[in-house]
Amino acid sequence: MTPQVLVLIAGVLLAAPALAQADLAAAPAGLTLQVTTDPSSIACRRIEKLDPASSAFLPLHRTFHDGFDTHPLSTGRWVPHYAGGAAWPEARYWGGDGSDFKRKTSANGEQQIYVDPRYGGRSTTPLGLDPFKVRNGVLSIVARRTPAELKPVLFNNEYISGILTTQGTFSQKYGYFELRSKIPVGIGVWPAFWLLADDGGWPPEVDVMEGRGQRPGDLVMTTHWRIPTGRIESCGFDFALPDAATEFHDYGVLWMQDRIIYYIDRKPVSDIKVPIGFNDPMYMIVNLAMGSKDFGGVGFVDGQSPATVAFEIDRISVYQIDAVPMGEKDAR
Repeated sequence: MTPQVLVLIAGVLLAAPALAQADLAAAPAGLTLQVTTDPSSIACRRIEKLDPASSAFLPLHRTFHDGFDTHPLSTGRWVPHYAGGAAWPEARYWGGDGSDFKRKTSANGEQQIYVDPRYGGRSTTPLGLDPFKVRNGVLSIVARRTPAELKPVLFNNEYISGILTTQGTFSQKYGYFELRSKIPVGIGVWPAFWLLADDGGWPPEVDVMEGRGQRPGDLVMTTHWRIPTGRIESCGFDFALPDAATEFHDYGVLWMQDRIIYYIDRKPVSDIKVPIGFNDPMYMIVNLAMGSKDFGGVGFVDGQSPATVAFEIDRISVYQIDAVPMGEKDAR
């Protein structure tokens, strides 16, 4: 941690008797988060009880906010598919033969295709399929079984669903990224909110929240990175939140120069020393996948999978640390 940030934290620790976040439903212009200050370790750790002597309060200011009062594709902030990048694997990684690329990640064994009103699949004209529904300030990303008559047009994917990314529209180095949502459940249901590097490389990857559809109330927060030998390393934890499917909660990550801290309802629950490779700004992805061959607790869709399932999102907000380290850009 830089001397400037340490001085800032010490001052705020004396000046802030409580966190400025009593109303979790709000995304204020300024936010104060409790952070860990003891020496961090590359081995991530679960924070069962935070020692006040090893913590402080860090002020941040808001740099991005979407409360979803309008359709997400009407604002120009979101793109309804992966944008890829020069550093990504070859195009077939994005969906396999006949998926029109960028519309699923077949390497995961996913069984949905991401659509939007302008997407036509094999058709030469848009199909008008819209997985994004907005009502009373809540965005629902809706996955549903592909209509039989559209299966040939949509490359025989079992489900149609939605994804939103800010690649090319917003990215940020350091700061706090937060989703307020309910976590849907069901066999094959895989909701996620995550971050990728703006340069198109992988990893690094920060999984702020992933739901295990077959395990209601079970969510995962994970950091992924690549070591010099080329091997991918991951470290994270499962957390139990019994009402996650029925009540809105905040899921966030704070990326600092020296550590990454994960939060549930703005309380720190785990942290890790920033691994190598976290050098570029990161952009956000929020999606509802269906089916997985490797991610435990999701499984492949079957006859018991829901015909329709919704990932309800109240808001997505991003904050930057008030004292941006010298020479670093705030946001793009």
